[in-house]
Formats: sequence, C-alpha cells, structure tokens
Amino acid sequence: MTGQTEQKGRGVRRFFRRGPWGAAATVAIAAGVVMLMQPFSLAVFGYSFSVILAGTVGFVIVSHFPD
Repeated sequence: MTGQTEQKGRGVRRFFRRGPWGAAATVAIAAGVVMLMQPFSLAVFGYSFSVILAGTVGFVIVSHFPD
C-alpha cells in the first residue's frame, strides 16, 4: 500500500514541475503582448489583457512549484 502511495506522489510531483509550467506561463504572457500590439483585429486586442493577466497569475503560482 505504501508503494502505491509513494508512486502516486512521484507522479504528482513530476506533473507539477516548475520548468514546463513556467515556460507555458511565459508563452502566454508573450502571446498576450503580441495580441496587444497587432493591428488586425479589435477582438484579439480585447482579449489580450485577459491573456496577459492569466499568464501573470499562472507564473506567480508556478513560482511556488518545486524545481
């Protein structure tokens, strides 16, 4: 029983790693900035702040994940 719990804990720790999630949050922030600066669509411009905010909140949360 202890072995299964230990393996489950490793899987969760492996899933919540700082590297990939931090990169995804950074990509979301960059995508939001690109959306903010593009001159083609007002709808995309309108969602840019939400994307930047979600990326920033995600980055703050991810900064507390283990390495």
